[in-house]
Amino acid sequence: MTTGLPTSSHSTRPARPRRSRARRYLPLAVAVWLVLEIWLLTVVAGAAGGLTVLLLLVAGFVAGATVMKRAGRRAFRNLNEAVQRGGTPSSRRGGNGWLMLAGLLLMIPGVISDALGLLLLIPPVQRAVGRSAERTVERKLRVAAPGTLGDAFQQVRIHRPDGKVVPGEVIREQQDDDPQDPRRPLTR
Repeated sequence: MTTGLPTSSHSTRPARPRRSRARRYLPLAVAVWLVLEIWLLTVVAGAAGGLTVLLLLVAGFVAGATVMKRAGRRAFRNLNEAVQRGGTPSSRRGGNGWLMLAGLLLMIPGVISDALGLLLLIPPVQRAVGRSAERTVERKLRVAAPGTLGDAFQQVRIHRPDGKVVPGEVIREQQDDDPQDPRRPLTR
């Protein structure tokens, strides 16, 4: 009796896409980082005492919360100024995202995260990390294959009322701030 399936000895399942190195090793890296943080806290507690470690953890949390609050206020102030001028927020006074990350790292209990958070508070380090991150994102977007998450930044999907999805690509030919043909905003 035949079923219509091929009778070869090899499976005809589609090959699973390879996982990236980051996805493969990220859980291991997080586990190593957590173990290292706990070990360093116990070393510091053995050398300086438990009360000192507790005070360091509380001070890191308060400092991180303060840094995040200031960065958030600065970002909101920049956004308000941009809206009042009728433009977009300027990126030359940027760094709010890196300051927020520094605050978050300071708030996470641990010696390594506090050291990284303190490093990110230094403006030259912020600029260097920002340039590196920007180059990495641009490189990843340039080589993004169609249908991947990276490709989503360059494509748009239009959902029609009948449920069909129309894929398309956004192409901006004109960079004028004053459009010649103002159009109504799209609504559902």
